[in-house]
Amino acid sequence: MNSFAVLALAIILAPAAALAQHQTFVLNPDTSEVKMTLNTTHEVVKGTFHIQSGSIEFDYSSLKMSGSVAVLAGSGKTGNNSRDKKMNKDILKMDQYTTISFMPKTYTGTIASSGDSTIQVQGVFTLLGNPHDLTIPMQIHMDGSKASARAQFVIPYVQWGLQNPSFMFWKADNDVMIDLDLVGQISN
Repeated sequence: MNSFAVLALAIILAPAAALAQHQTFVLNPDTSEVKMTLNTTHEVVKGTFHIQSGSIEFDYSSLKMSGSVAVLAGSGKTGNNSRDKKMNKDILKMDQYTTISFMPKTYTGTIASSGDSTIQVQGVFTLLGNPHDLTIPMQIHMDGSKASARAQFVIPYVQWGLQNPSFMFWKADNDVMIDLDLVGQISN
């Protein structure tokens, strides 16, 4: 091949190679979930929240991410209706702040195009309208056009301005454990 043919081939293939580096992970809210665990003096409170939407764009070559995962603030269910009402109305202030969100910005590590990967995702977690920088360790699994991301991390909700639900002899920790299970599709 002469040098002109090689250059022409490189120009034609470069956009396709760049496009293959950029991916979008679109969450399926029906199969994704957010679980919370709050330790108290009398019990371990476990609950779930409904993911409203989520789409995360990432690039294999630049380690940049964008998009967001939005959770309905008033969707929290712990199996106790009066506790859920207090949590959703008084603590999460769902009338004023309808969503809790995470917006990824960058990641460290390597995302394999197939199989399992472990990365650290840096981004902004917004709770009661206030942004907080947060790094979340994630386990990623890619299988063709299907993908999943799992994470476990702690939210210091009292430090971030939320009310601790403790009363009388029932005391709750100031941190809550979050288990994230995101399932969706990958597209170019």
